[in-house]
Amino acid sequence: MDFGFTTAAYVVAAILFILSLGGLSGQESAKRAVWYGIAGMALAVIATLFGPGSGLWLLSLILIAGGGAIGWTIAKRVQMTEMPQLVAAMHSLVGLAAVFIGFNTHIELARVLGMDIVLRDTLHGFAAVLAYKSPVEHSILRVETFLGVFIGAVTFTGSVVAFGKLAGKVDTKATKLPGGHMLNAGAALLSFVLLIVYLQTGSGFALFVMTLAALFIGYHLIMGIGGADMPVVVSMLNSYSGWAAAAIGFSLSNDLLIVVGALVGSSGAILSYIMCKAMNRSFVSVILGGFGGTTGPAAAIEGEQIAIDAESVAAALNDADSVVIVPGYGMAVAQAQQSVSELTRKLRAKGKNVRFAIHPVAGRLPGHMNVLLAEAKVPYDIVLEMDEINEDFPETDVVIVIGSNDIVNPAAQEDPNSPIAGMPVLEVWKAKQVFVSKRGQGTGYSGIENPLFYKENTRMFYGDAKKSIDALLPMID
Repeated sequence: MDFGFTTAAYVVAAILFILSLGGLSGQESAKRAVWYGIAGMALAVIATLFGPGSGLWLLSLILIAGGGAIGWTIAKRVQMTEMPQLVAAMHSLVGLAAVFIGFNTHIELARVLGMDIVLRDTLHGFAAVLAYKSPVEHSILRVETFLGVFIGAVTFTGSVVAFGKLAGKVDTKATKLPGGHMLNAGAALLSFVLLIVYLQTGSGFALFVMTLAALFIGYHLIMGIGGADMPVVVSMLNSYSGWAAAAIGFSLSNDLLIVVGALVGSSGAILSYIMCKAMNRSFVSVILGGFGGTTGPAAAIEGEQIAIDAESVAAALNDADSVVIVPGYGMAVAQAQQSVSELTRKLRAKGKNVRFAIHPVAGRLPGHMNVLLAEAKVPYDIVLEMDEINEDFPETDVVIVIGSNDIVNPAAQEDPNSPIAGMPVLEVWKAKQVFVSKRGQGTGYSGIENPLFYKENTRMFYGDAKKSIDALLPMID
């Protein structure tokens, strides 16, 4: 097959990826969008295998089969609660691929430039492409290679740290070395100097040292971001992985990688910005590892957390006309979405107005709660975003908060010294009664105390979320 087929296939694959990305914006079209993405990737792989420079068929098939088997196994084993850390792990692989491909490009370019001009005519594939580039094009390629390795290295270690924080294997608190921001700035400045050296000399040592500096930047940036901002971090790393893929595309002269990388990079950056706005965070501050000043001491919380039993919660639900359910990561951990769906079905069968309130950063991944509720077959039309439902809480009889903390924390509005001060939140405390399903009295993933739990109209429904909701089901008459 010739280059014309590959180009045409890449155009079709790019269109499929665009349709996939657009379809993922809505729950109704998400499943179809996933199939668009699958079809686009399959077409891209086939076109690449039969395109210019193809070869090593046995090795290629073995790697494709091995990668497919590993991906299938992981997808079957990973629970929905582990999806955020899986996404972070996948981002790290994209970054690592960018580093390897960048070094391979450097080695190939050095080999070609070191050959006699006559011998260059005997080259094939990628090496032949390099051989016929002009000196200016070689310089541009060095910049592309350098940037691809830099972004890939930052993405790799940053994603590994994000995986550790999301999986609970690394402390979720923001942690920096002494002089943390100066260290990051110093490593970035060193990388810029090494770029100039590499551009002028093609030194492999300069590329290697820059890689070490970039690995440190990725590690230290994400270590300096606390658990409350991890949803933004995942989205931001998604953007980094996209730009890394685009850089790979430039190095390999692969138009599809450039287009797809730009799509992923720009969409991830836009999503990160939207989420920062939803959390009242500075976008620049977050991407620089929490750069900025610190707040004063948080306001003291008065009162006590009052527990309630399943019978009392069920009685309140039976008497209520309107109910709002606020799901959070605790629902995902307990895998309580099916039980919540059944509770919703029973309440709606009794003629009650039941709706779900979804905060933009609920869970540890954008859209996490929407996916869980869709999996449990909760009707799309009763799943509302924060802006659509916040004004309705004063007229709501009962709110059930399932495993959420920051997104329902009134300190965001009441305490200017709170770490989440100014963050838009679901104003559940304005409802007549609030029941919080929670394992215990801890502060949760982000470590921020919540005054909601101490308010007079709030009762704590302690226990595993699934068991607690299951206990309610027989009593909803």
